[in-house]
Amino acid sequence: FVFAVSIGDFTNTMVGIYNRQIVWFANRARPVRENATLEFTADGNLVLLDADGTHVWSSNISGRGVDGMKITETGNLLLFDQKNSTVWQSFDYPTDAILAGQSLVEGTRLTTNTSATNMYIIVQRDGLFAYAESTPPQLYFQYNMQIPIAKIGNYPTKATLMNGSLSFILGQDFLNESIKLPVAQSTLQYMRLDSDGHLRLYEWSRSAESWTMVYDILGSMGMDACDYPTVCGEYGVCRGGQCTCPLEKNSSSSYFKLLDEDKPHLGCTPLTPISCQEIQHHQLLTIPNIYYNDQNYTNFHAVTYNETTMDACKETCLKNCSCMAVLSTGLKCVWVTKIFSLHSIEPQNAGYNSSAYLKVQLSPSNGNREKAHLSPSNESKKKVIFGATLGAVTTLVLLVIVVVIYLRRRRKYEEKDEEFDFDQLPGMPTRFSFEMLRECTEGFSRKLGEGGFGSVFEGKLGEVRVAVKRLEGSTQGKKEFLAEVETIGTIEHINLVKLIGFCAEKSERLLVYEYVSRGSLDRWIYYEHENNPLDWYTRCRIILDIAKGLCYLHEDCRRKIAHLDIKPQNILLDDNFNAKVADFGLCKLINRDQSKVVTMMRGTPGYLAPEWLTSSITEKVDVYSFGVVIMEIISGRKNIDDSQPEDSVHLINLLREKEQTNQLIDLIDKHSDEMVSHEEEIIRMMKLAVWCLQSDCARRPSMSTVIKVLEGTERIETFDANSIMFVQDNPSTYSAPSRASILSGPR
Repeated sequence: FVFAVSIGDFTNTMVGIYNRQIVWFANRARPVRENATLEFTADGNLVLLDADGTHVWSSNISGRGVDGMKITETGNLLLFDQKNSTVWQSFDYPTDAILAGQSLVEGTRLTTNTSATNMYIIVQRDGLFAYAESTPPQLYFQYNMQIPIAKIGNYPTKATLMNGSLSFILGQDFLNESIKLPVAQSTLQYMRLDSDGHLRLYEWSRSAESWTMVYDILGSMGMDACDYPTVCGEYGVCRGGQCTCPLEKNSSSSYFKLLDEDKPHLGCTPLTPISCQEIQHHQLLTIPNIYYNDQNYTNFHAVTYNETTMDACKETCLKNCSCMAVLSTGLKCVWVTKIFSLHSIEPQNAGYNSSAYLKVQLSPSNGNREKAHLSPSNESKKKVIFGATLGAVTTLVLLVIVVVIYLRRRRKYEEKDEEFDFDQLPGMPTRFSFEMLRECTEGFSRKLGEGGFGSVFEGKLGEVRVAVKRLEGSTQGKKEFLAEVETIGTIEHINLVKLIGFCAEKSERLLVYEYVSRGSLDRWIYYEHENNPLDWYTRCRIILDIAKGLCYLHEDCRRKIAHLDIKPQNILLDDNFNAKVADFGLCKLINRDQSKVVTMMRGTPGYLAPEWLTSSITEKVDVYSFGVVIMEIISGRKNIDDSQPEDSVHLINLLREKEQTNQLIDLIDKHSDEMVSHEEEIIRMMKLAVWCLQSDCARRPSMSTVIKVLEGTERIETFDANSIMFVQDNPSTYSAPSRASILSGPR
């Protein structure tokens, strides 16, 4: 079951049941069971709970003075306050469809609902763009507006579905340009991104008493049926609407087969699966006259080439197990990590040399058969003994030589062997060459900051901005580095910074992360960079985002992951102030059957839980650090601030004191007048921080409980502030030397 908004002609009840169309989902990724409940809580939050009470979805607007809920004739679900002002609306959170009058605002997206490959359409600064999910996403359609961006100002772009058009509105309702659509013949109309990647307009037909597709929007703008990423499945070749498998130029050999002979549109699969353990048997097949997704090959791993470097580009792909194909336009050589449908075109239509080189796995040859053993000749016994003795001596001498060479060269080959291992493991993030990362960062010239074990630089891979961390000064072994890259590379959550790839070339170690535009949280709460104070609701959302990221690490990964270094410098903010937890450099993997693990003290002074003194820790050390971060966000000051009077240097000690004297209001950020108007909510948040800061780790809440508290579905357990350990002035209380990991995120 899902909580959703549907539209239809409900004048005929029976028809309405069978022909209603869901246009917004609250929980399409997490359906609930029978007897689930939708609650409108006393503090104005709309909450969906599964049958067992598990929290599934929430409007996240506790304390906003919500007085009621309604759904408009246009299909917009609204929560409003006593002044009838809208506090929350479903139109702001589209899923796969938008209705008449609804806008898709810059940065928001429509994502396909039921498809093996997620595709999405997003409004960006200068137009409308469609992508297929991969690493990085692959662009398959773009519509660029004509107006110079400089004339728009800083207002977001939005695309609004109107009767007869999809209109792009800039600034203060300045209509720039429109994509023409059919004028509606009825009052019911919506636009949906369907599972095949088509953006279609649907309308209710009263005569047929059913929904009718009236317009294929991307098709009307030049998209051919073969241009869509999944039209013929993975590796499928589309030509004139027909699907086949790839065939090498001037060859009758077959390296692919259809997944289903009766359903060629499902795609093809290699006859021999590609194995990273047999990289020496990889080969690139030449498939000429191929148009692949976006003809400009944006959002791919792209390098410009000429006749002398094309072979080098293909060689790079063969050495990298993540690379599945090389694409050539005559202008660029690019390689992709996932292959969608290929569009076969006539040579005269290409306009340039357009080819694809697909990686395949060759079956290793059996090699030469063993040579037949020769029968001994009829020699005298003496000659036989002499020959045997000579052979034994020769063998012994050769063995000694081999052992000496092995011992002398073992070190030399260890590094080479470990380097090879990086390409041998499947499931690894993308591996980049050092030269490629040096190019994309313009020679490591655009420095974003410094973090543990290295500096972070801004870079650009194709059209994708990335943060590249160049590691230095670590004593961690290469195998440890590889293991952590493999583990952290599999973690994917909206509130965790994603590791895109890495470089392991000679002594160079680099990590490539998604670029998070607004930088780290400390820049926004310590007022050292002249940023405007964050409003209370933005701070609340940041706290909730951090909690969700930590909850995923603690409870939803195959092995529990304790972050061990939660602090504002390791929380990054995107354009919309969504928070992402970064820097897994000190993380510790914990088996599900372990209650505690023993490890050396690590982390940052001021954020370390008391149990670090025993070296026996659980994921609850992150809960303690999270409590410290809550207080920093609320107070707008550092946890340890030597610029403060002596009795106020330690924020947590100050929290103990103010709680005991009932003066918690004194800790509210003085830089923001708006914060004071939320005194009751802020003090409640401080109570949550006190709960997280308990000296006894068993009394601290889990991060899933913290989320429930923040979403208003669970009460805060109250504790006396005396149960918080008093922070000593001696720095050794907080930290000790350790041999930490080098896998650190961007800061």
